[in-house]
Amino acid sequence: MASRDELYEEAARTYGSALGRLARAYEADAEARCDLLQEIHFALWRSFENFDGRCSQRTWTYRVAHNVAASYVSKDRRAKATALMSIDDVDIADEHFNAEAHSDRNMALERLTALMQELKPLDRQILLLFLEGIGTGEIAEVSGLSAGNVATRIHRIKNVLTRRFQTGEHHD
Repeated sequence: MASRDELYEEAARTYGSALGRLARAYEADAEARCDLLQEIHFALWRSFENFDGRCSQRTWTYRVAHNVAASYVSKDRRAKATALMSIDDVDIADEHFNAEAHSDRNMALERLTALMQELKPLDRQILLLFLEGIGTGEIAEVSGLSAGNVATRIHRIKNVLTRRFQTGEHHD
């Protein structure tokens, strides 16, 4: 079996960009986001000492990363005493590229990211995995929920985010 360093390097190479997107979804502040990403990478490296191959490296990586991010958010939210909203799909249509459309898309992505940051950690985890193209079965394995519960939560998250996105509703 590969060493902890080899497993970590492979995971970081393969899932590094997804881990960056995960950190961005959990943390808006760039400096704090770098700290979170560093915590994720350190926890991931440490975790491979105990990796026994009973799940895929992808599942293991996402599980570790989401656990670190969820713990980070819980600590951060307690410190800030900010209320979290509950869940539910934002379909951002790709338009023919032009500066205005590109700007509108960037603004929409920023709004979506801000709305995602308001989700409770478990709901955010489910949505992020869904957006990474992970199926409900593997999301269930990462989150510890049933596949049916994951599918229901994804549907609810999509509905809530769509409504909030369209109405401009935002909790501060």
